[in-house]
Order: sequence, then structure tokens, then C-alpha cells
Amino acid sequence: MIPIKLEVNGRAIEASVEPRTHLADFLREEMLLTATHLGCEHGVCGACTVLIDGAPARSCIAFPVSLDGARITTVEGLADDAVVGELREAFMDEHGLQCGFCTPGMLVMARDIVLRHPHADEDTIRHELAGNLCRCTGYVGIIRAIRKVAASRAEAVVTRGTMLAPPSYASPLALPVSPARVAVEATSVPPATAAAVAVEAVADDEPLRNPVEIRESFEVPAPRAEVWALFQSPEQVIACLPGARLTAPSDGRSLAAEMVVKLGPMQAAFGGTGRIAPNPADWSGSIDGRGVDARSATQVRARLAYRLAENADGAATRVSVDVAYVLQGPLAQMSRGAIARDVAARLTQTFAANLASRLRGEAPAASAASLDAGALAWGLVKGWLARLFGRG
Repeated sequence: MIPIKLEVNGRAIEASVEPRTHLADFLREEMLLTATHLGCEHGVCGACTVLIDGAPARSCIAFPVSLDGARITTVEGLADDAVVGELREAFMDEHGLQCGFCTPGMLVMARDIVLRHPHADEDTIRHELAGNLCRCTGYVGIIRAIRKVAASRAEAVVTRGTMLAPPSYASPLALPVSPARVAVEATSVPPATAAAVAVEAVADDEPLRNPVEIRESFEVPAPRAEVWALFQSPEQVIACLPGARLTAPSDGRSLAAEMVVKLGPMQAAFGGTGRIAPNPADWSGSIDGRGVDARSATQVRARLAYRLAENADGAATRVSVDVAYVLQGPLAQMSRGAIARDVAARLTQTFAANLASRLRGEAPAASAASLDAGALAWGLVKGWLARLFGRG
């Protein structure tokens, strides 16, 4: 048993849990919060959706031992929430529920959609809700209900001339780093609309709206000039990133690439283009890009900025990387809040090791045809448990 501290529906709790106990079982069996329903227990159906640090997440694939210090909100904790109150009324008026099994997870996700997309149209709602499955309603009533509440709140914004506050998603940079806060989510939908999604380069002045931000740094054993030269070769940099590959030759200023991410039994392949902007004057650069997963039609927009700094004797280089990205569509839930931060940290470690190997003239130490996010997450948990019991 491992001691943990959590905040559940605004109440601080301390408990001891088995490492294998997932959050949904903990909430239902230990906290008696049984409105969190269990369906597939594979992170696919969305019935167990709760808020972790303000962002929707699958509680059946999140583990309390890796969430020490996190803030958990179930649908019971939203009983007095104004948006959820409006949604409950709309779900009843629009016949958005039948058996009710999926409804708690639907309400949690619907609240998130309304707060982030007050002007949401039907297509936006369908994309955002694609990770929550319903066997009864056919979704028509659910979508009407969400659109009704979103429209009423958008109208209120215009009437009052003020902006509605979005949910309080904390930036990963502002949160304390837990040993291994991991929750990997997946979903799959038919590629019916994928062909209609255009992939194009992102303009330098096009801002990212409410992005997830991740900041990492690492040191490689090579002079800054050598590291800089490697960073100017997209082929070599992409080869260091697990699951990534160029889909066309790069001219050094633009690139076309694909990144394959394995999420449990699911797999997503994000293909797109990017614009490269090096700044030799201060040993920095950036890449702006946009891509889409053809299977789920999930879109990603991202900006990566890097800076190289010499260490004291010039024999090694400190690489600082800032990443900001936005996912839109069925896979968007896996990226928000602090959920993705620790997986990103392990990915950075792998990238740094591969980069060091390439600078030594060796093949990348760790490469794969796809990025197995689940394996990275399990590696974090095992490492943390080993350190906890003095074996690391």
C-alpha cells in the first residue's frame, strides 16, 4: 500500500492504495462516488470521465499512486456548477439521455466543451464528444442539448459585453512535478471527415489559443557548434524522435513529416507540414507546424522553440526546448492539463539520448516505428516505485 494525498470534490483526503488500483475503482469503492461509471476500462468509452486538475480525463486508466497532490472533480462535485445545471435541464428538454449510464461522463465532457467553445457548432461538438460513447440516444439529443447551452452562453457574452471565464486549466509549467502523473487516453472513430481536413503551414503570426505548454532542458556531450549544425538538419533531428519520420525531403526551411503514436490498442498517425526558422545570432530557432490524424480527424497545431547554451568549459551544450500545442478533435482529451507532462518528459529523455548517440556518430540508442505512449507511462510508474522502495 502506498500513501497518497488528493483533493476530491474540494475535500482534502489521505489514503493508502495499491499501485494497481485505478482512479475509477478508488472513487467508487473507497470514496463511494458511484456516479463515476465504468464501461470498457480501456479508456475508450468515456463513461468514467472526471476532471483531473481541471481537465477531462479517463479515470479507468489513471492511477491514484501517480496522481499524488492532484485535484479530482467527479460529477457529484459539479452538482452546484452553473454550467452543469444548465446542461442537466437541456439534456432533459432535448431527450439527451435514456438509460443514463453514459450521462455522468457526458456531462463532464459537455461542460468542458461549452466552456472552451461557447460558439460551438454541431461539427465542433461531434469532434469534441467523439471520445464519449452512447448506446441509446444516437447522440442527436445530446448534441442539441450541448449546442443549446453553448448558444445561450455565447448570447449572454454578447449581451453583457464580457467574456465568460474558461475552466481553470493550470499550465503544466505552474504545477509541482509529481514523480509520475500519467494518464494515457485513446479513442477511435471512422475517418469519415478526415479527407476534408486540409494540412497547411502555420503563419508565423497565427497565435495558438489556450495551448498546452511544456518546457524541458537537457545536456548533450558536444560543443554548441556541433549541436547547432545537427539542429539545422531536419533529417537528423527527426531520426532522433521515436515514431517520427520525414515524408518528403526537406529544404531546411520547411518540412513534411509524420509522427505515429501508439495509445494502448489504438494508433494515431499525425501527418503535416512545418516551417523552420533558425536564428544563428543567438543560437535559437523555432518550428511552427500543423497536422492531422487521418483516422480520427484529430488536428494538432504546435510551436517548438529551442535555444542552445554552452556549459562552463564549452565541451557540452544545454538544450532548452519550449513546446506549445493544441489538439482539436476526438483525441484532444489526452493533452489538456498536466496529464501529458510526465510522458513528454520521458519522450524528451529518449530524444536527448538519441541526439547524444548521433553526435557521437552512432545510431540512435532508442528508436521505434511508433511512439508507444503507454510504454513511456509505465516506465515512469516503474521508475517511481523503484525509487520509493529504495531499488532505484
